[in-house]
Amino acid sequence: MNRRPFTFALMATALAAGLAVAPAAQAQSKGEVRIALIASKTGALEAYAKQTIIGFNMGLQYATGGTMMVAGKKLVVIEKDDQGKPDVGKAALAAAYADDKVDIAVGPTASPVALAMLPVAEEYKKILLVEPAVADSITGDKWNKYIFRTGRNSSQDAAANAAALDQPGNVIAVLANDNAFGRDGVKAAKQFTNKAKIVHEEYLPVGTTDFTAGLQRIIDALKNQPGKKYISVGWSGAPTPFSKIADLELEKRYGIKLATGGNILPAMVAYKSFPGMEGALYYYFGISKNPVNEWLVANHYSKYKAPPDFFTAGGMSAAIAVVEALKKTGGDTNTNKLIATMEGMSFETPKGKMSFRKEDHQAMQDMFHFRIKNDPAFAWGVPELVRVIPASEMNIPIRNKR
Repeated sequence: MNRRPFTFALMATALAAGLAVAPAAQAQSKGEVRIALIASKTGALEAYAKQTIIGFNMGLQYATGGTMMVAGKKLVVIEKDDQGKPDVGKAALAAAYADDKVDIAVGPTASPVALAMLPVAEEYKKILLVEPAVADSITGDKWNKYIFRTGRNSSQDAAANAAALDQPGNVIAVLANDNAFGRDGVKAAKQFTNKAKIVHEEYLPVGTTDFTAGLQRIIDALKNQPGKKYISVGWSGAPTPFSKIADLELEKRYGIKLATGGNILPAMVAYKSFPGMEGALYYYFGISKNPVNEWLVANHYSKYKAPPDFFTAGGMSAAIAVVEALKKTGGDTNTNKLIATMEGMSFETPKGKMSFRKEDHQAMQDMFHFRIKNDPAFAWGVPELVRVIPASEMNIPIRNKR
C-alpha cells in the first residue's frame, strides 16, 4: 500500500477535526524510545483517559526505578487526544508513527476508536498496545500481529461475571452501550451464560441522560418472569444509569436485582444503594495484594490524596509491559524483535501477573468476584473480595484468524 497518500488523508482529517498535528519531527535520537499515548482526554470517557495517563506515567516511574531510562535510552512520552472519535484517533496514530517517529503507541480509551486505529498499526508496521479499550474484536476478527492488549477483553469480563451470575433459575436482562464495547460485551456474555436465561437486551447510546424508557422496557421484560431476576449493566462513560436504577427501587417493587462489574470510583458511589450486589471486576485498589499494587496505592495517595482507580491500574500495567519488553530487547525497538519478545511474555502488574497470549497477544489475567458492602468510611460501595477467578479457569476463546 502507498503510505504517504494514506498519511496525508489522515492528516487532513485530523486538521479538520481540530487535532493539533506537529510538524515533521527531527530525526529521532538513537538515545530515545518514543512512545505515543493516545486517549480520550476530552469527551464522554475523559475520566477514564485521565486515569490511564496518570497510571501510565506512574508505571514508567515504577518500572524504571524513577530514571525514565531503559538500557541507556530515555523514554519520551507524547500524549495525543483522540476526543473519543474514531477518525481523530486514526489520524493521531498515523501522525505519531509518521511525524513523531514513535517506536510504540499505547491506547486508546474507546473500542470504536481502537478498531479504527488497528489498520494504521499494520500499515506502519509498528506496535499498538491497546489499553483500555475492551471489545473482543480488537484481538479477534479485526486483529493484526502488531496489536497487543494489556486491558481485559469483553470475554474476560463475561467469563468472570458468569462465574458470579450464571446460575440455574436466574433470569437476566442486559443494559449496555450501543457501540462496539456494549455489543461485544453482550455477545460474549451470551456465550458464557449457560445456566441462567437472558430474556432482553437494551442498548442505549453513550452520553444518554434519560434512561427511563430503556429501563421501563427492561422492567416489562423481567417483572413477570419466574426465578431470580437481574438487570445486568455493562456501561462505559458518563452519565451512568446506576442512580436512576436506585431511584426506581426495582428490587422492592419487582424483585429485580442489579448485577454489574467494576467501574471507576465516582460511578461506584451509586453502588452503596445495592449492598450485597455481586459481580466481577478487573481491579480495585483494596483487593489486590502484591508489591506493585502496594507501591501504586502508596504513591498515588501521596501525590493525589486519593486511591488509584480502575483505569489507573490499567495504565500502569501497559507501562510495565513496555518497559519489560524493552529491557528484554536491550532497548532495541525493532518491531519484529519486540513482537517476538512480547509473545508469551509475563510481567507483574497492580492486579497480579499478566501474560500475553501468543495466538492473539491478549493479556491473560485474573479477575475478581466481589460483593458490595456499604461502608460509611467510603463514599462508594466497597467491593469485597469473594474469590479470585484465575486466568486459567476462564476459557477465553481465540477469535482471530491468524
